Amino acid sequence: MAELKTVARPYAKAAFEVAREQGQVTEWASMLNILASVTSEPKLKTALQNPAFSAEEKANALAEVCAEVTSEQGKAFLLNLAENKRLLLLPAISTLFQMFKLNFEKAVDVKFTSAFELSTEQAQALAASLAKKLDRTVNLTNETDASLIGGVVIRTGDLIIDGSVRGKLAKLAEAINS
Repeated sequence: MAELKTVARPYAKAAFEVAREQGQVTEWASMLNILASVTSEPKLKTALQNPAFSAEEKANALAEVCAEVTSEQGKAFLLNLAENKRLLLLPAISTLFQMFKLNFEKAVDVKFTSAFELSTEQAQALAASLAKKLDRTVNLTNETDASLIGGVVIRTGDLIIDGSVRGKLAKLAEAINS
């Protein structure tokens, strides 16, 4: 997977720069997200890998399927990807673009998993605390997982804070076994 990100990064960066210059970062993020979803479909993925179709045909077909969200710049981007045989990188490009967008907006997606349902006030307090600590706007996604027994697990990008009872028991078991 690291290879895909390495190959996809220059395309995502170029798309982000174009979107930022045009003031259309949100529109491009939406377009890339939809294109990534479409290219993940098995039948379309097979068609995009078929050498019988030219790069232009592949790009035009994909742009036509997503005509409602694909701009002229987006069509040019798709053609560039098709000519370089990179259309199947769209999911990775979309993910990287989203990361660039969040960084540009000084925002971060945080996934918060707790053993029990949080009240709205608790979720807001947690988001405010994380926003202060991370110096970013926090987009909080809350989940409940009873297998945690108690406590919380917070995930954002590469940062994972495991304050769950399950996590502490796992660390204790590891310490006992070593």
